[in-house]
Amino acid sequence: MLAYLLILVAVLSRVLPHAGWWNFTAVTGGLLVFGARRPWREMLVPVAVLMATDYYLTTFVYHYPFQWTAYVITWAWYAMAIALGQILLHAKTTFARGTVSAILGPTSFFIVSNYAVWAGSGMYPHTLAGLGACYWAAVPFYRNDLMATSIVLSVALGVPELARRMHAGRAQEAVAGK
Repeated sequence: MLAYLLILVAVLSRVLPHAGWWNFTAVTGGLLVFGARRPWREMLVPVAVLMATDYYLTTFVYHYPFQWTAYVITWAWYAMAIALGQILLHAKTTFARGTVSAILGPTSFFIVSNYAVWAGSGMYPHTLAGLGACYWAAVPFYRNDLMATSIVLSVALGVPELARRMHAGRAQEAVAGK
């Protein structure tokens, strides 16, 4: 249930008017948690929901013509982020695995999406300097994604684990005190 709730939060963090100006979304964290908590067979649900969100934002919010080919890399990354959560966090959730996930999720999106922008558009010259300029322009978005993902993973995975450990500690103290 939490995984689906986080996908809803991810969508809302993208479509609510106040969320856009600071570019702080729950997408990466939501996808990682989805992979950690849900089976592979459900992976298409968040990908489809985020695809629909991309369509909505492009056509109705930004008023651009929708070209699905411009989103294939992003959509593939959505599935990859879920797979990353499944691989790193599904079997065992630890602080180290959560930290690695919080870094790898946003970093992979930063690398893949900005390369796609550089290679597939005319926004930047197709030179090494143009590639560098494309990545440099995206650093603020990357920073925000790192922070947002860290917060989402801490709340969704860290807080329940901390509560579980505290409860287990109290139970052991109660048994030892008898």
